[in-house]
Amino acid sequence: MNDLELLQRRIRVARGLEPGDLLLRNGQIVNVFTQQIESGNVVIADGWIAGVGPYDWQAADTIDLNGRPAVPGLIDAHMHLESTLLWPPELARALVPHGTSAIIADPHEIANVLGIRGVEMMLAASEGLPLDMFFMAPSCVPATSWEDAGAVLDAAAIERLLQLPRVLGLAEVMDFPAVLDSRGPVLAKVLAALRRGAPVDGHAPGLRGQALVSYVAAGIRADHESTEIDEALQKAALGMMVQVRQGSSEHNLETFLPLLVADRLGDWSLATDDILPTDILAQGHINALLRRAVAAGVPPCRAVRHATLVPARHYGLRDRGAVAPSYRADVVVLDDLHAFQPTLVVHGGQVVARDGRCVWNGEASPLTPENTVRIAPLSADDLELRTVGKACPIVRLVPGQIVTQGITEDVPTRDGRWCFAPDRDLALAACIERHRASGRIGLGLVQGFAFQRHGALGSSVAHDSHNLIIAGTNPQDMLACVEALARSGGGFVAVAEGRVLAELPLPIAGLMSTQDVYAVRDRLQQLHAAAQSLGCPLASPFATLSFLPLPVIPELRVTPRGLFDVGRQQFVATT
Repeated sequence: MNDLELLQRRIRVARGLEPGDLLLRNGQIVNVFTQQIESGNVVIADGWIAGVGPYDWQAADTIDLNGRPAVPGLIDAHMHLESTLLWPPELARALVPHGTSAIIADPHEIANVLGIRGVEMMLAASEGLPLDMFFMAPSCVPATSWEDAGAVLDAAAIERLLQLPRVLGLAEVMDFPAVLDSRGPVLAKVLAALRRGAPVDGHAPGLRGQALVSYVAAGIRADHESTEIDEALQKAALGMMVQVRQGSSEHNLETFLPLLVADRLGDWSLATDDILPTDILAQGHINALLRRAVAAGVPPCRAVRHATLVPARHYGLRDRGAVAPSYRADVVVLDDLHAFQPTLVVHGGQVVARDGRCVWNGEASPLTPENTVRIAPLSADDLELRTVGKACPIVRLVPGQIVTQGITEDVPTRDGRWCFAPDRDLALAACIERHRASGRIGLGLVQGFAFQRHGALGSSVAHDSHNLIIAGTNPQDMLACVEALARSGGGFVAVAEGRVLAELPLPIAGLMSTQDVYAVRDRLQQLHAAAQSLGCPLASPFATLSFLPLPVIPELRVTPRGLFDVGRQQFVATT
């Protein structure tokens, strides 16, 4: 049938003149427009909701909800698919049982490795899945003008990406100093989106006052980087959609729950940003955040509205976000509005999950990964930090956050080089350029890994340019990490005494696995156990490690070009 015939059929089904395809009978429907709960039925035709209400519709298939609540499909307002470590079909299988029907993804991780080709790969791999994956054109490839990424996307590239299907707007503008300085190359990307009437996402950690006003003046209307109450309130007051973030290494929901209960954040939404398979399987996805919000006192209908209709409208997705006539048939049936445990998930009119299990049987597109890890010749001597030990700059990790602190302390040395001392909680971090084998290596000391014995952790996931990042106690184990990552094409690895303790290969751009969520979860658990055996107490050591090089989040970062002070926008000498 053509579009006119489909519309005509939908109207006939709504009038009761012919049966629909699926009838959800006897439900408690959450109305996100009125924020009320209404008893009724939902009739679906050709993937769309034809009718909602107490009417006696007929359909080819009928499911009795027995008074259970029905809500719209949930939407993650900001996430990086690559940070889940899962290729899109495997990610869909993992998220659908939790009621997620759409995600707004920034593919800047794979774009920093493979450029436009990486974004096109993600678009192709996410077609025909049991949830919809929308993308934003990456604004930060690289995140700063001097970074060592694998690609560069300029304004012309952004124009090209914005014309692709399912690309909604411009992704997080991370280089906020460039915006405040009115630098042309960054603003040209913003204008490419604004001229199309497309949304522009922000990334402004800690920005307040007149600087924040200036940033919003560029047309940036959303932000997921708030960590403090006054910061979030200022952003909301300026019309930004505050994306309340709760991921694997960024835990901001608890801070903002009082604001959500008091309804003081305007058009807020929920986002995971970076979440690992271990957390998805153990806790859930957006439904887990709703559970916590409602338990804190947010009215259930309000919470659901902000996880569905609010992000849908913000991103121009006018056909979803509500259980209402003429909306896409994305419906989640829950046990109740407290646990937010889905018993049935309908996507585009098709049942895709039942009782916590994905029942979609689609096939993933074939993929032949290439090894993108290219390292210049390297020796253990290259991983020695030469220092006199006096007034040495140190990156201090902040628990539960991706911001760091820059401190200065005397450090233990031997023969003019830093040496490991378990009682000092210091590790050496090395960031190694891995796209063009340039030989660039940046070194810096980090506090917070709390290693108690010799060993090292290594990763090719290193936001956002995704060079290699290694944290360890000695050059030999750190070199063994580099060699393991080069062999596997990237991933995570833990080493002690020159021996690999645990490993998760990520052969797709050094970012994603070809395995299913359970296999990735098991490998991650082995890696976490290996990190703990070294004394590391961090809940997500590899997620924490991956943010060490990010040069747009305060304060101190380890990059291939050296230790970088984000606030002062300059490199810091380590001696």
